[in-house]
Amino acid sequence: MKRSLLAAAGVLALSAGLAQAEGDLAFPVGEGDFNWESFEALKATDLSGEQVTVFGPWLGPDQEVVEKVLAYFAAATGADVRYTGSDSFEQQIVVDAEAGSAPNVAVFPQPGLVSDMAARGFIAPLGSETADWVRENYAAGDSWVDLSTFKGPDGNDDVFGLFYKVDVKSLVWYVPETFEDFGYDIPQSMEELKALTDQMVADGNTPWCIGLGSGGATGWPATDWVEDMMLRTQDPGVYDQWVSNEIPFTDPRVVNAIEEFGYFARNDDYVSGGAGAVASTDFRDSPKGLFASPPQCLMHRQASFIPAFFPEGTEVGLDADFFYFPAYAEKDLGSPVLGAGTLWSITNDSKGARALMEFLKSPIGHEVWMAQQGFLTPHKGVNTDIYATDTLKKMGEILLSADTFRFDASDLMPGGVGAGSFWTGMVGYAGGTPAEEVAAEIQSSWDALK
Repeated sequence: MKRSLLAAAGVLALSAGLAQAEGDLAFPVGEGDFNWESFEALKATDLSGEQVTVFGPWLGPDQEVVEKVLAYFAAATGADVRYTGSDSFEQQIVVDAEAGSAPNVAVFPQPGLVSDMAARGFIAPLGSETADWVRENYAAGDSWVDLSTFKGPDGNDDVFGLFYKVDVKSLVWYVPETFEDFGYDIPQSMEELKALTDQMVADGNTPWCIGLGSGGATGWPATDWVEDMMLRTQDPGVYDQWVSNEIPFTDPRVVNAIEEFGYFARNDDYVSGGAGAVASTDFRDSPKGLFASPPQCLMHRQASFIPAFFPEGTEVGLDADFFYFPAYAEKDLGSPVLGAGTLWSITNDSKGARALMEFLKSPIGHEVWMAQQGFLTPHKGVNTDIYATDTLKKMGEILLSADTFRFDASDLMPGGVGAGSFWTGMVGYAGGTPAEEVAAEIQSSWDALK
């Protein structure tokens, strides 16, 4: 019978902590190809008897995994680590901070809330040393610094968190056997992807399955397409200006990104069921066309979670696989990656909170989650062979090859836009409304919020 790792560990004395907690650790200390040196280095910090509280969005199996990871920090330092999860995290963390009862460390699913709380003085800055460490140790390090830099209550910029546990969205899914049957190669650039799309049509195939349906959230898959296209047609600074509305939705560069999505989604020859089916097809049903006999489509652009909606028994890496949604070779913008991730921030400063942030920088702090499930990292110092599956390793390599990483734009925009008019606008665009008109409507909704 499973029991809470941290509750079982209790308050670990530094001298006896490792022996007491060893049975609770997912991987015995010293065994396997983990970076145990980084674990040993953590022992230099004695937190015997100090409680470190962590609050985040994970419950159920995800909570079990994060507790298993935090158990290593407890074992090395002697800290009494308590994790609490909530499906109302975003609301509760604000309430707790305002009441003066915030946890030592909070795990934010979106950086926008961190920005708001940092400006109110509810989050401790991590300083230039952390910024320098991220630049040096994370692939696309400047991107991660930018994404965690906000204005404090004094109006000055600082780093207010560390990204730990990342998701990748810039992926195209396909069936290897189908590609082999038709002699298709994996495209290495957007130019090659468009040429492959045309070749598939010439061969009598339908290249893409695209579905925007998602109940009350219908339209969000199209926003991911537009975000990926912004990163492939403009430099990251323009993307950031768009996210903050320093440049409006009506800017020609944004309209062009919308039309880049339309290049694929509004062509009847390119999309399963024709362009008219895009908005009405549920995103969960959309990839099933890859597996039909004969196939209804040959490619599907979607994030790393989509295999959950593949037919039962589908083996990723064999029955289905993915490749990086490529960038334009002619635009020389490197290899940008769109995704998401959790930002760990200090909301109640203490020696233990600072030590936990150091644990999140250590290779072992990443590897013990990598070896389990659902974890990707841009940390360049980890052993990528530790990943639990070849699929995770391949996604991790995409992260490590990125020149730029940007967070999902719609998640950073005001809710009325990013989870409102942007969604509905893209449904309208998929249905035939001109991009300029859609962009103007979205911008009007944003202006109304100011």
